[in-house]
Amino acid sequence: MRECLLTLMYVALLCTSLVCQEPSQQTPAFQAVPELPYKAVSNFFKFPEGMSSGESSAVAVNSKGHIFLFQRVKPMLAEYDEHGAFIRSIGEGLFTHPHGLRIDAEDNLWTTDDGNHLVLKIDPSGKVLLVLGRINTAAEADWLFNRPADVAFAKNGDVYVADGYGNSRIVKFDRDGNFIKAWGKYGSGTGEFDLPHTVVVDREGRVYVGDRENQRIQIFDADGKFLRQWTNIGYPYGLVITPDQHVWMADGGYDRIVELDQEGRILGAFGEPGHKPGQMAWAHFIAVGPDQTIYLADVLNWRFQVFVRAESAEKRLTSYIPSKRMFWGSTPSVGWFSKQSEIPMK
Repeated sequence: MRECLLTLMYVALLCTSLVCQEPSQQTPAFQAVPELPYKAVSNFFKFPEGMSSGESSAVAVNSKGHIFLFQRVKPMLAEYDEHGAFIRSIGEGLFTHPHGLRIDAEDNLWTTDDGNHLVLKIDPSGKVLLVLGRINTAAEADWLFNRPADVAFAKNGDVYVADGYGNSRIVKFDRDGNFIKAWGKYGSGTGEFDLPHTVVVDREGRVYVGDRENQRIQIFDADGKFLRQWTNIGYPYGLVITPDQHVWMADGGYDRIVELDQEGRILGAFGEPGHKPGQMAWAHFIAVGPDQTIYLADVLNWRFQVFVRAESAEKRLTSYIPSKRMFWGSTPSVGWFSKQSEIPMK
């Protein structure tokens, strides 16, 4: 009996030793990957005189190659041509806190507003064609949202809404806005979400959800059946699927752009946190043009960045390897204002 007890104690000590040593033996969460050959283009967009920039939320490209910018100051939604020249502003007075922007196969614009809880479908002339949700009403119902984040479309016109910040679910409608179903709840299990921030649909009808704070992309069939997930990729703030079915991701936690193949393998990346041209601070939503130009809504830098391919015979790995989430977290302020209750009235 005594020998058995000593053996158990030895095993326990050995396990404790291994646990203590584990952190030093862990490999880094991320490694260098191929550097994608992109360079930033400075001053691409020609803003009208007197126009101010603010937090940039989303960007999209239509069939003509025109670029639409969605930002949190007026004009909140504006159209630019393929050379970056201003064309017009759209939807004056419709938006409170712009979030997501998508363009469907008929060049209609779909906006998500996490301030007024609406999803709007706007035709190319600027006319509102469809309203989903009720303005300034946050709740969970088959006709209401709570801070919706993004929208995606199936080939048959079905619409998927990432009802992200408040409800942690995906809501499916037909092309006319009739509710079909919803799935998901808050959590970290399969089919659960910790902020479904972005959603896209591939040519097979599979639904990819950027489960942002769980740092993964979950993939479902058209009816919401869980198929698989991609992990160890970063924070999926914005997703785009290109015709080759590669997934491009704005990693807004580590502030880089990532390209993934159909199996979720990282093919390459570019970018790093910061405020200089080419650097990012909350890389939010992206769009990819037909010539593979990448447009980025760079929230905290108050700008829309443009990146063009820069072909080079030199093949190299990224020098930036994510290790810490930047521009995140805070503590309560302690200063004169917070101590006013202790100061006697004069």
